[in-house]
Amino acid sequence: MKYAYYPGCSLRESAQEFDISVQAVMERLGVELEEIPDWTCCGASAAEPVSKLMNYVLPARNLAIVEKEMGAMDVLAPCSACYLNLLKVDREVIGNRHLHGRVNEVLAASGLVYGGTVKVRHLLDVLLNDVGAKIVEQKVTDSLEGMTVAPYYGCQILRPYPVFDDPGRPTSMEPILKALGATVHKWDFGNRCCGASLMVGHRDVALRSVADILAGAEGADVIVTVCPLCQMNLEAYQSQAVKSGGRHVPVIYLSQLMGLAFGMGEKLMQLKKNMTLTGTARKDFNAKVWRPDVQSEGEDEAVDMSG
Repeated sequence: MKYAYYPGCSLRESAQEFDISVQAVMERLGVELEEIPDWTCCGASAAEPVSKLMNYVLPARNLAIVEKEMGAMDVLAPCSACYLNLLKVDREVIGNRHLHGRVNEVLAASGLVYGGTVKVRHLLDVLLNDVGAKIVEQKVTDSLEGMTVAPYYGCQILRPYPVFDDPGRPTSMEPILKALGATVHKWDFGNRCCGASLMVGHRDVALRSVADILAGAEGADVIVTVCPLCQMNLEAYQSQAVKSGGRHVPVIYLSQLMGLAFGMGEKLMQLKKNMTLTGTARKDFNAKVWRPDVQSEGEDEAVDMSG
């Protein structure tokens, strides 16, 4: 299995632990990731208010590069916002002759043409439907038996395009978590909005959303996410959200949890970057995953940050 890898801006800056853990875990699973050459920002949420055309051109440029230089292989985009923006091009540009023509008119300046032959995939989609839970289970060396995990999907990977899961009641993380030996926390907050960028302009509203999610995780040992923005809101603003009725709970990326279950060690999985894993919380979390007196594989491996 081989995919064109689109890390996006967040994974190279504020969510480096997501990038590093995804690449390490996918390699362990026998998945080859080839980074898209000269990739650029997909526009995230900032491009559309400035230019609707640019909102399509930016992600289309990356897909056009894959078509031209990488044999139009499937694109793996771990970041939920990046995945949504790349997928939006396929869903809204192809079939719209005028928009498609305008996008290619801009891309022509870089010698590129977007033809719509590339399939955009999310990490969960690939793990569930290409790799499969059985292969994941075979790689487990440190079972998460006894750990209860709350899967948090957020909004963007399934709305408005429900490609591989039910946006009303998503379950695509559950087979993976069970394969790791974990117990899945049953809750109704897995697809609730974390407040997203409202944390900047309407913090009280966003904090209420985060507080509700954290409160809903009562009984879980950890919340796992697949979205850098969700991760940031649930972690960076957790102390403030607790004052609004939430509770303290570790929040990590699914790929980090998988790497720990694969015996890859907390250093390689970059747990030091997780703001909710400090002090007693970190000690309690580690005790759930692996025996502190036994050094896991990869604990002293150097982390290549060069990308």
